Amino acid sequence: MISIVNRVEELERVTRFVEDICDELNLDMELQMNLNLAMEEMVSNIIFYAYPEGTEANIDISATSDGREITFVISDQGQEFDPTKVDEADVNVNPAERSLGGMGIFIVKNIMNQVTYQRLEGKNLLTMKKEI
Repeated sequence: MISIVNRVEELERVTRFVEDICDELNLDMELQMNLNLAMEEMVSNIIFYAYPEGTEANIDISATSDGREITFVISDQGQEFDPTKVDEADVNVNPAERSLGGMGIFIVKNIMNQVTYQRLEGKNLLTMKKEI
């Protein structure tokens, strides 16, 4: 598990965390890149949108594996937000004409096998699972 502060420069620590876990599990580079992309998308959403500007807060990230799948849980105490309820981005629309938002979550849902959200005791808990 790692705990980071909601600052963009902390994304480097998230990347190293994912890389270390992927190395431990002997996962291939393509899967590692996809997991990093999914984590970066979700953690950066928390950094940019979960807290009022100027508020410093922790984001906790844990990872577990049973040898068949890897599970990441991202926890924060920011504004309640369920990314699983965001409308799917319309990938058939020209990117220049598409409204902002939604693509990151679309990407994550396509990388991960399961994405679930809970709000427990004032915390957002985002669980993402990927078969390995």
